[in-house]
Amino acid sequence: MEGKKVNKGRVLVTGGSGFVGGHCLLQLLEKGYNVRTTIRSEKKKREVFDMMATGNPGMELSQNLEFAIADLSADANWEAAMQGCDYVLHVASPIGFNVPQTQQAMIRPAVDGTLRVLQAARNAGVKRVVMTSNFGAVGYSHKDPGKLITEESWTDPDQKGLSLYNRSKVLAEKAAWDFIKRNSGLELSVVNPVAIFGPSLNSQLSSGFELLKNMLDGTMKAIPRLELAIVDVRDLADLHIRAMESEAANGQRFLALAEGVMTLPGIADFLRQERPRVTTNMSSKILPDWVVRLTALFNHKARAIVPLLGINRKASNEKARRLLNWQPRSKEEALLTSVDSLVSFGNLTIFAKEG
Repeated sequence: MEGKKVNKGRVLVTGGSGFVGGHCLLQLLEKGYNVRTTIRSEKKKREVFDMMATGNPGMELSQNLEFAIADLSADANWEAAMQGCDYVLHVASPIGFNVPQTQQAMIRPAVDGTLRVLQAARNAGVKRVVMTSNFGAVGYSHKDPGKLITEESWTDPDQKGLSLYNRSKVLAEKAAWDFIKRNSGLELSVVNPVAIFGPSLNSQLSSGFELLKNMLDGTMKAIPRLELAIVDVRDLADLHIRAMESEAANGQRFLALAEGVMTLPGIADFLRQERPRVTTNMSSKILPDWVVRLTALFNHKARAIVPLLGINRKASNEKARRLLNWQPRSKEEALLTSVDSLVSFGNLTIFAKEG
């Protein structure tokens, strides 16, 4: 019947109040899916509704958006959250970038949370889970700088110098694929994003936004020579949905990135040119790698940067383009919309230099 929305089924999105999860919710709702999202507490409901209103002010939510209280660190409510769902986008993570410093506190929650979601999905008869992993599970053991990194690559979880965060990510993804091998009937696709930028739906600072803010407001006194591959959060959400809908995506992992790479000093130069009003306090000093390594001996922020130095991030998005017809925005657009979001939500104040 003309004008009537076709019900496309129900999708559970874990962690819908997060940066990526919020964009997944928004696009699923716009496509006509019924959506349920897990949140850790009732107070998160208002946050999610506000995020959807920011992303699409005219969208009617009451009939198509449901909530389930569930935490990746506990079994309670997961099977109930999955009931009646055709698909699951497992975007939530029990850990962020301000992470515990012991292996037990880091690895077990990542692996156990992943298995908890997969077990509940299998028991509820879900068709497919699309899991958010990361580039750290793919490209941190790549030895040949002249060869593009692809989905065939895996990071060695026992590699010397690998951060606990990235070790937890690669072990969680491996645990997911092992689970699928042992359990017929449940399908899995995995998305491996690089650094995530793009427009925010609220004032919360993702790790990428915090990095940009610290560069722009002068908190970062000198800029390290880190290389970044970048993906726009809108394209990342779109890739999750394509991996959910396409039969060709079953059993596949997909690198999510725009074309090319940028160094932090290169990003700084680009933003000085394109957004001069917000770069007046940004440092013009470049931090050599050896200084980062020396500073890491007594500074925890520098210590977190050391495992990222010298990583080859030249990777291919050909698989997602070919199998799923994915067309990502440019890394430059992702950066500019991030900066504009920092300003619009009041996270970045524009100061003029003294004198």
